[in-house]
Amino acid sequence: MLIHVKVNAGEKKEKFEELSDTRFEASVREKPERNMANSRVLELVARYFEVSSGSIKIIIGHHSPSKILEVPDKMLK
Repeated sequence: MLIHVKVNAGEKKEKFEELSDTRFEASVREKPERNMANSRVLELVARYFEVSSGSIKIIIGHHSPSKILEVPDKMLK
């Protein structure tokens, strides 16, 4: 399953919320440097879908706040 995540990096409070079935918004404390924000987003998505962060892949948007992630269908809650 592909999901779209809009990321706000360098925020004071972290959050991960569902806007629709496949659209989410994430705020993370980490800055968009050295892949730190991407790593934290993967952790938040993994926690939300109750999967390991290694099973989620960034398909599009490694250097952009708008990302498309792949979450394995068989592992969705």
